[in-house]
Amino acid sequence: MILPTARLRTAMLTGRRRPGVRGAGAPVKRRSDGYEFAELRAYVPGDDPRRIDWAATARAGDLQTRVVFEDHALTLAAALDASGSMFAGRERANYEIALDAAGAWYAAAIDDDRCARVAREGLIFARDLPGRAAARLCAERREAPGGSFAATLATALAALPRASHLLVVSDFYEFDALDPLLRACAARFELTALLMRDPWNGALPLGGFVRLRDAESGAVRRCYVGGAERARYRATVEARERHVLERLLYAGARASVLAEGGAQRALLEAFGIA
Repeated sequence: MILPTARLRTAMLTGRRRPGVRGAGAPVKRRSDGYEFAELRAYVPGDDPRRIDWAATARAGDLQTRVVFEDHALTLAAALDASGSMFAGRERANYEIALDAAGAWYAAAIDDDRCARVAREGLIFARDLPGRAAARLCAERREAPGGSFAATLATALAALPRASHLLVVSDFYEFDALDPLLRACAARFELTALLMRDPWNGALPLGGFVRLRDAESGAVRRCYVGGAERARYRATVEARERHVLERLLYAGARASVLAEGGAQRALLEAFGIA
């Protein structure tokens, strides 16, 4: 079985994007003299014959190639939206689910890599730690709720090295304000964006007259929730999700939707890996 982290790192090294993503171009093939095993896959024309795994070929009945990580260090960074709405959730806050995605992202690091975590107050670069240790430190970093995600993206643009692999996770409720920053990040970095799925995307768990509090402003409003309101809410959430994904892709990011328990799946989908 091919580990998801190995598939993710391979995709990072080849620069694989979804078909049709603006600026994606053709995947960049890099020859490797590395030794760390990444995955076993069917042979395709152009593969180095020295990488053919004859034992696996005998078992499968078709030529199988051993893919190894090339001797090429990456800079992995993540920026998580810590605005108030990200701390809402049904069973777990969206921010906790975003931390799962960061953990899956940094799990692709090897010891030659550099890892950074982007926060509102600045950049955390564990320069003196090997890649895996630095990755664990960055994955465990938490921020207090509050503030705009725009400040975090501005920090990334000011401090991260060009061509870093940057993961951003947000509900993107302030997309219009974030759009120019996301475009700048996509131009400067290898940008992967995960859109947090609304915790109540299936249906509002409320009925009758209820009091709703805005997670960002704290404003409270009294509303009536019935069958028609639930259906309208579900349709609105689905339409917004499609719209934001389209805008992220148009901005030049790899993008997919992040839901509870699906961190690895969302990352692989963003890279176009089934």
